[in-house]
Amino acid sequence: MARILVVDDEIGIRELLSEILYDEGHTVTIAENAAQARAARLRARPDLVLLDIWMPDTDGVSLLKEWASQGLLDMPVVMMSGHATVDTALEATRIGAVDFLEKPITLQKLLDTVKSGLERVVLPAGGNKPAAATAAAAPLTTSGGGQSAVASASAVPERADVLSQSEDLSHLGSISLELPLREARDEFERIYFEFHLARENYSMTRVSERTGLERTHLYRKLKQLGIDASARRRQQQS
Repeated sequence: MARILVVDDEIGIRELLSEILYDEGHTVTIAENAAQARAARLRARPDLVLLDIWMPDTDGVSLLKEWASQGLLDMPVVMMSGHATVDTALEATRIGAVDFLEKPITLQKLLDTVKSGLERVVLPAGGNKPAAATAAAAPLTTSGGGQSAVASASAVPERADVLSQSEDLSHLGSISLELPLREARDEFERIYFEFHLARENYSMTRVSERTGLERTHLYRKLKQLGIDASARRRQQQS
């Protein structure tokens, strides 16, 4: 499953794409403009970005250029538009976009494009790996060339130590890992949303902001999981 950022100024398209991708098992973050997309990209690197070309503040091609110039274009980006010219699509590809989706987007075309996009390996401009990735890949060394004590001390624990910390590896908390993926995911989501509902005192506005879901999508998700937020709030207040 992948982390996908959907950037589009049309709420209907954001909700439709996020719902389809969510049902496919992906984690979806949505942004309605370039400012929100920048913030989402800085919070965490997505595995794929679906980026609309025509947006009111900063258009998608300009945002693509910005990410490329800052060394942040290290993830596959698929451009979307219903009005783009061939020249615009070619320019986006030249900058670093891996594909282009023409609106209206069909279900199968979306799924095929996302699948192929996730298989692409994208390095930032100049072919350099991000600093964090380079540091993670290379062992820490002392000035004399030997491996540092810090690197040795932070080594992964032996398997026996891991097993001693959790002898029953068939459960993650209260979730049985023996369940089919969809059922296990539903159980996790139920716990996840119940946690945030209680934490935000059952304020749908705050839960929507906290989880990154549009309110209409949030209501549908809670109904799908069998969570009655209004009943829980009345119970808490009584």
